[in-house]
Amino acid sequence: MDKERLIFLHHCEGLSWQHLNKIITADPDLKRIFTMSANEMMVNFSFSEQIAKRLHYHVNHQSIFYIMKELKKYSIKAVTFFDEDYPASLRSIFDPPWVLYGKGDMRLLEHKNILSVVGTRTPSHQGRDALKKVILPLIQDSWIVVSGLARGIDTFAHDLCIRNGSFTAAVLGSGLECIYPKENGKLAEQISKQGILLSEFPPNTQPRRWHFPLRNRIISGLSKATLVAEARTKSGSLITADQALEQGRDVFAIPGSILQECSAGTNYLIQNGAKLVMCADDILHEW
Repeated sequence: MDKERLIFLHHCEGLSWQHLNKIITADPDLKRIFTMSANEMMVNFSFSEQIAKRLHYHVNHQSIFYIMKELKKYSIKAVTFFDEDYPASLRSIFDPPWVLYGKGDMRLLEHKNILSVVGTRTPSHQGRDALKKVILPLIQDSWIVVSGLARGIDTFAHDLCIRNGSFTAAVLGSGLECIYPKENGKLAEQISKQGILLSEFPPNTQPRRWHFPLRNRIISGLSKATLVAEARTKSGSLITADQALEQGRDVFAIPGSILQECSAGTNYLIQNGAKLVMCADDILHEW
């Protein structure tokens, strides 16, 4: 497998995980695709006319050299599924990213104690205090917290790590040069120096609504367990919890008041088998 060719194809806008899977299955060396016409791409990979024309244009009008130069310019490391330093934890999930782009220390992702933390974008003071009580002892014991850099619980968890001198990993729903939300730009810079910023999207990819469920499977896949701290019944946090279960990971939840909507999701998870967590020891005892 040619690493640079895979990264180059991965930069083609609109090319999904499934599209790349078809290409890699039919053309493992990624050589024939560079000589195909759009019609041949339609026949060989069962692509729609729109996708085939877009890919054909990309192959014939974009530059591998330019893309690799841009990654180097922004100090972004690209790791493919076929590289030895690809995170082992992600190899076992159903649809591992073909390429991961990182700013920071990728070796952190091989740490044995990694916990994913997700939750509402509008946490209560009680919710933040409860999360701090649970994860601060873990952070102080050199655990790595993975989250999504979103407003609310994600930001609070990352910031708690930074302020306590611990490592943290942030998985984005955009490219690494398009930090979202914008107000977390400074936090993202700190994480890149004291942890790792990750994305499966090429660096200049703007955030899109459908990116975030894709991002969530990486958040859950990088760790042994996902901790949910305040979540509504219909939220991305519950999607992450479902994906964690599908990946064979544990799901923990911090209980909350039955009077608060932001606790309805976590209480629902507990009703349906998630481990109720009130302190760090509840997580440590499981592991």
